[in-house]
Amino acid sequence: MMKSAPSINLINLDDHDEPVTQALELALTETGFVMIQGHGISETLIAKMRSVLERYFARPLEAKMQECITPDNYRGYIPLGFFSPNTGSNIPDQYEGYKLHKETSLDNPIRQQCDLYGPNKWPAEPADMSEVITEFWRACDATGRYLLRLISRIMGVNETAFLSLFDDPLTNMTLLHYPPQPKPYTGFGIHPHKDTDALTILFPDPVGGLWLQPRANEDWIEVIAPPNTMVVNIGDLLELWSGGYFVSTPHKVVNASGKQRYSFPFFMVPRHDVVVEPLIKCQQGFSRQPVPVGTVSREVWRTNWQQASPSDSEFDLGTLSD
Repeated sequence: MMKSAPSINLINLDDHDEPVTQALELALTETGFVMIQGHGISETLIAKMRSVLERYFARPLEAKMQECITPDNYRGYIPLGFFSPNTGSNIPDQYEGYKLHKETSLDNPIRQQCDLYGPNKWPAEPADMSEVITEFWRACDATGRYLLRLISRIMGVNETAFLSLFDDPLTNMTLLHYPPQPKPYTGFGIHPHKDTDALTILFPDPVGGLWLQPRANEDWIEVIAPPNTMVVNIGDLLELWSGGYFVSTPHKVVNASGKQRYSFPFFMVPRHDVVVEPLIKCQQGFSRQPVPVGTVSREVWRTNWQQASPSDSEFDLGTLSD
């Protein structure tokens, strides 16, 4: 069952640090989602991002396929219905996308340590795509790092050491287009899942369609955000770092609006050689194995491909049933 309810906490980063930190702690321990104003990312830049997506995805399919992702390079165009949930399901998600990672030159020494790093593919059209996305990326990274500082204070861990785990990160971003679906619509834009990153930043499309499930076996609720409000949720890595104090919450996209839907989530992921394990005392009953970031990132990437099955590892790849 699903119901509409604006039940996610709203905070303003322009307020003083202490009340913001307290409100953030409450949100991340209750739902793992928080709506944020005063984030410093201009409405103009957000509008430019939406314009870039609309113009890119309006291009002919033949042109977009020239920039298609490949098994050895998870960057570029993702065709509509290309990926299925990494559970072996053959029901594809109803979106087309464009995958981007932290820009890393081919001669950067870190590529000798982990070949998941590399340069992005930048199509010739729209001509301003690289410029706009690079500006937006920097803005999201700055706001995300500020939030990570607050989160380190909530956990009571060393702020400098914690932020250093995000030097040379595997942070990535997906540009998403969800076409209108026939009614009645019973499928998913994106299947139910939990994020496998540390922190996700997004600006929801005004047409709606993002749903979360705050507690197991409870009703799904729709994320209803005021204009120019950033929505942030934590992923499994922060849940693990906090020993289960923060909750990584299931969510999904259902585009039943009858309209085009666009989104551009920004996924903050630590450096490839970071092994994530609890930094503070675990909550009662919480038990998870340490997560090697590079290894799990590679497995998530690999199992997104059609016909790919998860390995026998115990890594949680995020996919859930509805």
